[in-house]
Amino acid sequence: MTALSLKFGGYQPTRSVLTQGARRVGEELTKRLGADVAFELEENVTAAGRKAVDLLTMTASGELDLCCFSSSYLAARVPALNLFDLPFQFESRPQAYASIDRVGASLAESIAAATGYRVLGFWDNGIRHISNSRHPIVKPTDCRGLTIRTLDNVLHRRVFAALGFKPVTIDVKDLVAAVHERRVDAQENPLTNLINFQLHKTHRFVTLTGHFFGVALVLCNKTRFDAWPADIQAALREAVAAATVIQRQEAEREDETCLKELLADGVTVTRADEFDRPAFAAAVADIRDAAIKETGIDPTELTV
Repeated sequence: MTALSLKFGGYQPTRSVLTQGARRVGEELTKRLGADVAFELEENVTAAGRKAVDLLTMTASGELDLCCFSSSYLAARVPALNLFDLPFQFESRPQAYASIDRVGASLAESIAAATGYRVLGFWDNGIRHISNSRHPIVKPTDCRGLTIRTLDNVLHRRVFAALGFKPVTIDVKDLVAAVHERRVDAQENPLTNLINFQLHKTHRFVTLTGHFFGVALVLCNKTRFDAWPADIQAALREAVAAATVIQRQEAEREDETCLKELLADGVTVTRADEFDRPAFAAAVADIRDAAIKETGIDPTELTV
């Protein structure tokens, strides 16, 4: 079997379920290839001064072989990825996973055709909620005038503007400073990121909006992957598939752990049954409908 040296890049601390998933890929690959593989994980490129979004160019250029990164950042190149960015789309993780796995193969083909990546997996990047430093958010009017940090995704910005926020895009590398220096009033992330980046120390109000379900793509340099022998390709795909099962399980457990930590720290948490979800969904309904038309998404793909 051909020897393989492989470098995987991430952008989060060791505790992160994404980082742990990447580590699991290395473990699973070693089980299959043994001494024929040398796996290196750079957990957090931002610690070396890079922006998190640099992972995309680092992987496309071959500086990295693999990375995992939010699907939202590729939606401009692959509009069908907005399937994962429709607001208030999924009611539960099982529903989200079923939808993702149903359309994953066709989306992977679209991504390969439009970019320099092969998609090897679809990971749980967390159910996204809103935190802020001002007051509890219960209804859309509570959002008015608040500056919110969001991802570099047009649909996300439209959604938050429709809710009354002032959306701004800030890279993960600069997120912590932006929150703690109060350059933004609010931000939206899965609970694990509130804890990992200590955002809850400044943002003492969290609403479990579940407005987006985040998907992290496991991306491989397409040219490099296609040049590897079939046995190497198969081993890597199997390793990512095995890691995906564990990563999703850990993501769900992490949510439970982080919620307990937030409550123990005295953060005011507005739970899912305590905020006006129908009003939020109604406020962004036109945005959702327009996104479906713009991206050509078949509405039958949105439910399972």
